Amino acid sequence: MYTVSGLNEKVRITIEKALGLVWIQGEISNLARPNSGHIYFSLKDNASQVRCAMFRAQVSRVKFRPENGDLVTLRAKVSLYPARGDYQLIIESMEASGSGDLQAQFNTLKNKLLEAGLFSQDRKRTLPKWPKQIGLITSTTGAAVKDLLTVLKRRCPSIPIIVYPTTVQGVLAAKNICAAIHVANQRAECDVLIVGRGGGSLEDLWSFNEEIVAQAIFNSTIPIISAVGHEVDVTIADLVADVRAATPSAAAELASPDLQSWTEHFLNLSTRLSYTVIAGMKRKESNLQQLRKRLTSPKRKLEIDSQRIDDLSQRLLLAWKTSAKIISVELNSLRSTLAAKSPGKAIDSQKKQLLTLQKNLGRTFENQILGKKNMLKQWNSVLHAMGPAATLERGYSILTDTKGVLIRNSEQVVPGQEIVTRLVDGRINSLVKEQFFEKTSDKV
Repeated sequence: MYTVSGLNEKVRITIEKALGLVWIQGEISNLARPNSGHIYFSLKDNASQVRCAMFRAQVSRVKFRPENGDLVTLRAKVSLYPARGDYQLIIESMEASGSGDLQAQFNTLKNKLLEAGLFSQDRKRTLPKWPKQIGLITSTTGAAVKDLLTVLKRRCPSIPIIVYPTTVQGVLAAKNICAAIHVANQRAECDVLIVGRGGGSLEDLWSFNEEIVAQAIFNSTIPIISAVGHEVDVTIADLVADVRAATPSAAAELASPDLQSWTEHFLNLSTRLSYTVIAGMKRKESNLQQLRKRLTSPKRKLEIDSQRIDDLSQRLLLAWKTSAKIISVELNSLRSTLAAKSPGKAIDSQKKQLLTLQKNLGRTFENQILGKKNMLKQWNSVLHAMGPAATLERGYSILTDTKGVLIRNSEQVVPGQEIVTRLVDGRINSLVKEQFFEKTSDKV
């Protein structure tokens, strides 16, 4: 008869002897890194998964940092963990093979929504400090709703809570979450919504990585706190939400005020207010006593004010007379200065100067025009003497073809060609009969 420990130990030895070292490929999930330096994770494919352990000495030889979703190739010993009776792989070496399908889908959707602006910090809203009602969008059977209700009841039991039940895992979870968000917005009962669930693998949390859930959170008119999984779990819903909480309990603390802290704060304010009021009343009473001592008889006050009015009237009259004298002297001075600097004389002088300039300008223009006319005549004479008309007048002629091209030598024509001879008094059209060539001598 075996004990449980004995049976597990025999199974372990049997498995290790039968299979030994194997090569296996799969996707990393549920990765954990305790302080010991070992790593623990699940290796999965589309249908199954197996627990894996890799100890610190082997981890130190890995050339990359393994992460959830990485597709890896492992060299491992098939074994069994006797304490729990779990079948597992003891990893000897690890090589990267790329990213897993779910992680690749996550990264693709993340980049798409980032470009679309769904993660923008500018659109994220602040949470109300004292909400009138808080809505929970989660499963009513999970641990998350219990944690949320416990924390909310402890912090501020006076705030009503509405639970919008939904499935948070499975094929229909994403649609159910969207429907719950829609209902909460349509009913508009709450000032803030908490959307979330407890921890799990990437597959378990996948409904919160669906695009329809991201769009529903983005389009919500009510601020949303995302509380999906544990602190290390990051979903698309976390990135789109107005606020991301590390856990459901943390989300409850973010959404609700701490009644005890607020009570202490109010008591502190009340004490400070009472002290301020009493101190203010004492100051006012002291000031009143001082004012009573300084209070003058109304009759005496009127006499003093009347005397002061008379004094001010005399001073005002004296100041007015003095100011009038000064203004009169300044006015006379300005009149004298204005008479000395009368613009009439300057205007007459400027008129005379303007007439003289106009006459000089007219003569200058006439001389320049005359000079330009004489120059133009000279240039016309030169141009005429050098032009073809003067050449024709001296008895020469100009020979061209019918298109007007100048014929300079006999090589430009052929027998039978029509040519035009231009004379001083007309043109002669001719046909070339013969063509003669003469060599010009270079000797002079």
